[in-house]
Amino acid sequence: MPTDPAKFKVAKEVSRKDILLCLTRVPETKRLFAGSSDGCVYHFDLAGEKTEPVAMEGHTGYVTGVALAGQQVVSGAYDGQLIWWDAESRAKVRGFKAHDRWIRNVVASRDGKLVASVADDMVCRVWDTATAKLKHELRGHEAMTPTHFNSMLYACAFSADGSLLATGDKVGHVVVWDLATGKSLATLEVPEVYTWDPRARIHSIGGIRSLAFSPDGTQLAVGGMGKVGNIDHLEGKPHVEVFNWRKQERVAKFSGDKAKGLITHLVFHPQGDWLLGAGGDGKGLFLFLDVNSGKVLREESALSHFHKFALDESGTRIFTAGHNKLAFWEAAA
Repeated sequence: MPTDPAKFKVAKEVSRKDILLCLTRVPETKRLFAGSSDGCVYHFDLAGEKTEPVAMEGHTGYVTGVALAGQQVVSGAYDGQLIWWDAESRAKVRGFKAHDRWIRNVVASRDGKLVASVADDMVCRVWDTATAKLKHELRGHEAMTPTHFNSMLYACAFSADGSLLATGDKVGHVVVWDLATGKSLATLEVPEVYTWDPRARIHSIGGIRSLAFSPDGTQLAVGGMGKVGNIDHLEGKPHVEVFNWRKQERVAKFSGDKAKGLITHLVFHPQGDWLLGAGGDGKGLFLFLDVNSGKVLREESALSHFHKFALDESGTRIFTAGHNKLAFWEAAA
């Protein structure tokens, strides 16, 4: 029976002094690894009454990507480093300079064999988890925006079977890659998530901040923020578009009404019952979406700005990381 979005309630909160910028979860557990604004990766276990985080030190800047790949955790940061950690001992296994600029996201294939990283050098690199050897260097995004400012490569996502990878940049350009060959299969354009102010601020805001394949791999969801009036603030409406990427056709488009800000993470329910987006401005937001009907099932502000979340195997538990807060949500029976 599908999980009812209306039944999710906060079950536990952990207050923090830092900002948790990324999150990954050990399957079948309440154990989490989160990247922090203080340059550490933290291990949390939310199963007990007390939550005593364990710090894993190695980065010299914001940790903005973390992924669990088999028995290893791989993190990426502002310093351009990728670090491999042992998930059980939390000991550093290896680390090296993987990108010339800020690593924005790190994701792992479901089988844990591949890890992908994207950075502001506008390159996506795909790594063999076991050896840390480079398998693909994917270049499909322009280094400069049409107005001659540096672009940014924020998002990437694997398909469930690990055969596909999608990447998305600041100006709304998406590429879907075949990981057997390292070649582009399709491109999509989502210009509504990018706002350029040519007069007052001579600056821009927005971009594709999240991507997610449907469980069967036929659809690709793209998240960000709609057009903004004052680009100094996250005042745009949350924005999601869903595509049949092979046909390069949009099948659904969603815009929030209550909350404002970026959709920084997207995940489909394991059975495809709904699509969940989270993010926000000063506040956090949840956006539960029915792709088939094109309806918003639930939208609300919550706690603080969310950067990333993890949905469990049953689709009944959500773990969120954000500004000064780690939280665990559960669907009431």
